[in-house]
Amino acid sequence: MAQIKITLTKSPIGRKPEQRKTVVALGLGKLNSSVVKEDNAAIRGMVTAISHLVTVEDVK
Repeated sequence: MAQIKITLTKSPIGRKPEQRKTVVALGLGKLNSSVVKEDNAAIRGMVTAISHLVTVEDVK
């Protein structure tokens, strides 16, 4: 299955609590931290909810 790399590019400070919890649930902590996750509907939904805070790249 394909994988995606998610990088936190903007701070979740001052955002809604649901968005901050989503950042933590994805395993992102500090700015510019990255995680590699499986590309599935659940992860894509989480990324969509915080798309203004993260960047997404395909991993080969």
